Amino acid sequence: MPVTNLHRSKTVRHIERLLEVAALMVLCASCATSGGGLNRLSHREIADGWQLLFDGRTTAGWRGYAQTEFPKAGWVIADGCLENDGSGQHKHAGGGDLVTTEAFTDFDFKFEWRISPGGNSGVKYLVREGKTGKSGVGCEYQVLDDTSNEDAHNGANRQAGALYALIAPNASKHLVPVGQFNQSEIVVRGNHVEHWLNGSRIVQFELGSPELKEAIANSKFRSVEGFAEKMPTVLLLQDHGDAVWFRNLKIRKL
Repeated sequence: MPVTNLHRSKTVRHIERLLEVAALMVLCASCATSGGGLNRLSHREIADGWQLLFDGRTTAGWRGYAQTEFPKAGWVIADGCLENDGSGQHKHAGGGDLVTTEAFTDFDFKFEWRISPGGNSGVKYLVREGKTGKSGVGCEYQVLDDTSNEDAHNGANRQAGALYALIAPNASKHLVPVGQFNQSEIVVRGNHVEHWLNGSRIVQFELGSPELKEAIANSKFRSVEGFAEKMPTVLLLQDHGDAVWFRNLKIRKL
C-alpha cells in the first residue's frame, strides 16, 4: 500500500519529535555534569586533574590551624559555602583559621569568595604551621571590602587581591560589588606566583627575587624566619573576625 503524504508527514513529525527529545536529554546530561553547579567538577576538569577541596556539605579535607579537628565554633557550612560567622570579633570567640588537611607544592588553586560589608579576610599559602594558636603566617591573597574597610586606605598593597602588605594589584583589577561572589585564583609553579581576580592576572612575582626580598625587608614580615620560601604548604582560610563566605574551592597539582 503506498505511503500517503499524510502518513509521510506524520512519520517525519514523529522522527523530528524523537530527535528533539534526544537532544534535550543530551543537553540535560551536559548541564548536570558541566560544573555549572556549586562545588562540583565537570568531566573535563576531572580529566584535567582538578580536585574539589570542599564538597559543599561536609568539613572533609579541612581542620583548624594547629589542630587536628575542625573548629567547634566560628565556621559553619551554609548554602554550599564554608562560612566564617564573624564571631571572632569578640575576645576568646571564633574558630581561628582553617587549613587543608593536605599540603601542596606546585598548584593552581581556584576559589570564590564573598565578604561582609567592611569585612577583612584572606587566603594564605606558603604557611609554616610551626606554632600554636588560631592564626597562621604566610603569603596572603587579601580578601577585603575595598569600599569601606580601613585597611584599603593604608596602601594598595593591602587591598583585595594584593599579596598582602607587599605587592599591590595592577590596573586590570575588577571587584564585584560587596555581597556578590568574586572569582579568584592562586598559581604557584616553581618560584613563579600569580594572583588572579575575576579573569584578570593582577599580581605576579618570583619567590626569592631581589624585588620580593626588598618588599619583605620593608614590611612587618622582615623578621619572620622562612617567610615566602618555597615549600609544601597547606592552604589557609583566614578568620579575621569578619563574616566571609568561600565556595567552589578546587585545586590542580602542577
